[in-house]
Amino acid sequence: MREELIAPCGMDCAVCSGYLALKNDVRTKGVRMPYCKGCRPRDKKCSFLKKRCELLLNNKVEFCYECEEFPCKNLKHNDKRYQTLFRMSVIDNLNFIKKQGLAKFLESQRKKWQCPDCGEVICCHNGICFSCGLEKLKNKKKLYRWED
Repeated sequence: MREELIAPCGMDCAVCSGYLALKNDVRTKGVRMPYCKGCRPRDKKCSFLKKRCELLLNNKVEFCYECEEFPCKNLKHNDKRYQTLFRMSVIDNLNFIKKQGLAKFLESQRKKWQCPDCGEVICCHNGICFSCGLEKLKNKKKLYRWED
């Protein structure tokens, strides 16, 4: 968990499937997934809001909560999707960062997404640890869904 992996929209790229796939080099282990080094490290502002936000595009805000329209309709749409499918809220993440700061947010993320078996990171997109759960990942039909 690192500060530069927190996207402007509140997504923690450290728990994203693309970042974890890269970190664990899953392609060489038989899992076909796209790799990503994170929104900020790629200088893409935010994968979700992309070119829809002038403030992000022009570096006027670091996080969406700094905007007068927070939360905007684009962020609300993304938040609903993430709450429904991936058990997280980017708006809650942003509110936490705004109120308690990045250091406490990173600490809370570490606890929330820590694998109980090996201590590495569980993916927010499917609930699998890409470190010790590779066989489960290989056999998964829908790579981007949790199993209940």
